[in-house]
Amino acid sequence: MHRPGAPAPTPTVPNLGTDPDPDTAVPFRERPDAGPAVVVDAEVPALVDADVPAAVGRELERLLGERVAGAAALDGVFAADVAAPVARFTLGGGRRMRSRFLWWAMRACGGAERETPAALRTAAALELIQTCALVHDDVMDGSSRRRGGPSFHARLVARYPGTASPGTAAAPFANSAAVLAGDLALAWADDIVAATDFGDAAVRYGVLENWRAMRTEMVAGQYLDLHGQATGSRSAARAIRTACLKTALYTVARPLALGAAIAGADPRTVLDLCAAGRCAGTAFQLRDDIDGVFGDPLVTGKPSGDDIRSGKLTYLVAVALARAESRPDRAALSVLESSLGNADLKEARLLRVREVLRDTGALAAAEERIERLRAAGERRLDAAALEPAPALRLRALLAAVAAPTGPARAASAAPEADPPAVGPAASAQASATTHPAHAGSRPVRPAAGPAPRRPPGATADRSSR
Repeated sequence: MHRPGAPAPTPTVPNLGTDPDPDTAVPFRERPDAGPAVVVDAEVPALVDADVPAAVGRELERLLGERVAGAAALDGVFAADVAAPVARFTLGGGRRMRSRFLWWAMRACGGAERETPAALRTAAALELIQTCALVHDDVMDGSSRRRGGPSFHARLVARYPGTASPGTAAAPFANSAAVLAGDLALAWADDIVAATDFGDAAVRYGVLENWRAMRTEMVAGQYLDLHGQATGSRSAARAIRTACLKTALYTVARPLALGAAIAGADPRTVLDLCAAGRCAGTAFQLRDDIDGVFGDPLVTGKPSGDDIRSGKLTYLVAVALARAESRPDRAALSVLESSLGNADLKEARLLRVREVLRDTGALAAAEERIERLRAAGERRLDAAALEPAPALRLRALLAAVAAPTGPARAASAAPEADPPAVGPAASAQASATTHPAHAGSRPVRPAAGPAPRRPPGATADRSSR
């Protein structure tokens, strides 16, 4: 029996990879060594609630196992060098933040057992999109490390050391292969979403509209990031725009919108969730920029000062430059201009950069903007008519992405803790904090019962593009 969320039945496609006679090729699942098809039980929403990353991981294992097996049937070298490493990379790291935003938005908008398969498949596809982004980013940035180990292209350099250009650290083969690996992850992500049964034409339309928008926004944000470094842009407004496109929309707002769309949320709720996500996501990027200069590498997980060394346009630096120019403070300008893009920047010089960022008031301005964004995001979340108990989880996630450096930030990177109880008592207690200013003006759905479905033809709000 076909269940919502599972891929719709499709005709078997013969595998034409290396069979000498395509007319005799048999489908991969029918090959003698393929084994019987595995029937996977549907996840129970309450069990997913208890550990969202683990549930998404199980879905990824199933989906990626099928795809790696298909790649192996095409060619063993391709499977070993590209397909299997893409699967391992996707399964082996990351906080699953986008998946968690999607899941809790779906739950907060009334999604339950019916929506669970589609939500998990879409969350798995989000993780593959992230793999694409990270593998490509590391090539663009020349980064040799990722998630505590070699980056994708660095592993290929180690596997094929003779492919590096003589006298340089560059490896055109490894870089090109990594681009293909990122493309494969993107193709797999699109395939998974395209094959998912969302159970309703209007819901499917809303999901696909958000999915299409997210992919374009992600590319636009990455391009603006590269453009800012290449042109030496000093615009604070441009820095905020880049942060919004590259981080806020892709990491927070669109996953929230996808979860809401899967649950069939009304346009007003999607609008409120997207606005809350934009605020929290932008605050996260501003916080990340601060951590990149002032943070302890043992806490942040990345070297301090790398954004300065690469000449990256950040809101923090843009404000410092603007204020130093307006005073004018030639000494501060000299420190900033001689340090930005200096790959050999020493620790002593980085200390001077930190002093300038403090003395110009840029650090205080960034902190103040983070706080304004955090408060605005909470107001928009309060405005949304959400299921109270899941909304608490959503509130905690949104707060965590903009948490200050230190224990609170470290906690946001840890595996998801046990959720609060979801039931009438918990929901009643949660409603007082989830809707403090709107209890009398906007109805809150009871904890039990499904969310109202969008009427046919209705679409998710698109104003967050």
